[in-house]
Amino acid sequence: MLRPTFPIETERLLLRPCEPRDLDVMADIRSRPDVVRYLYWDVQSREEVAGALANRMTMTALEKQGDGMALAVELKDTGAMIGDVVLQWLSEEHRQGETGFVFHPDYHGKGYAFEAAREMLRLGFDDLGLHRIIGRCDARNTASARLLERLGMRREAHFRENEWFKGEWGDELIYAMLDREWTERR
Repeated sequence: MLRPTFPIETERLLLRPCEPRDLDVMADIRSRPDVVRYLYWDVQSREEVAGALANRMTMTALEKQGDGMALAVELKDTGAMIGDVVLQWLSEEHRQGETGFVFHPDYHGKGYAFEAAREMLRLGFDDLGLHRIIGRCDARNTASARLLERLGMRREAHFRENEWFKGEWGDELIYAMLDREWTERR
């Protein structure tokens, strides 16, 4: 079980539960075609984002298999919410998890996603005791693939046309890291 004390502090960021005040930023992020192009959902209306936010506000702990934790990522120095990260508990028996991230394009290329995603890996491995964490992305999403590689995750699979995705067959990349690889990287 994982019930972190919030906010979780990294060098430049605070990771905290999502709050109603995040609606404007989350709506801006999720309404952008350039952001959702490779994500598993399409552009969302403000009402759809409000529903997603309400759901994310309940995702603050991993108590059992199937639970997800979704955290807002906030800049320490300004308090600006710049994106969100998730950790999903896929299997208790096999100690498996999945991580993901979405950030506003204004904050790309500054290392914030790396810093936040690395903290989610730490939570999964060190605090929850997972054996393996995966990350998935559309094969055309080279920025996300590079980030997963920078985190030390290795590409395990390239599924060709495995999903009907936004009107066409899409390829998916699967990256993974084992707990011993995490320990070696630290």
